[in-house]
Amino acid sequence: MDIDEREIFLFLKSYGADHVAAREICRRAGGRRRYEEDHDWALPILQRMLERGILEVNAGGQFRVKPIKRNKNDRWVAPDIARILKESGIEIENPGDIASDEYYDQL
Repeated sequence: MDIDEREIFLFLKSYGADHVAAREICRRAGGRRRYEEDHDWALPILQRMLERGILEVNAGGQFRVKPIKRNKNDRWVAPDIARILKESGIEIENPGDIASDEYYDQL
């Protein structure tokens, strides 16, 4: 990923599984000065990240980091149960989690 992609990726990663509008990404990810220079600076970068499979878009045109796919047998675990299991030494990962940065760098 180049610097612009990394900046957008880190911004969207902070939202987790929530979708964010493209206008909001343009406004907040690059900073105030960049937004004042070009209101649509992130749109080509978002499209490129979408084509590479880093992001996904919903029907409303909002973006989020594409969660990694898990096995069919993996199940969701409530956060409080996952915390209890983790304290007892059992590591649980919820399906639909965002992967590490290295995973998205490979895409």
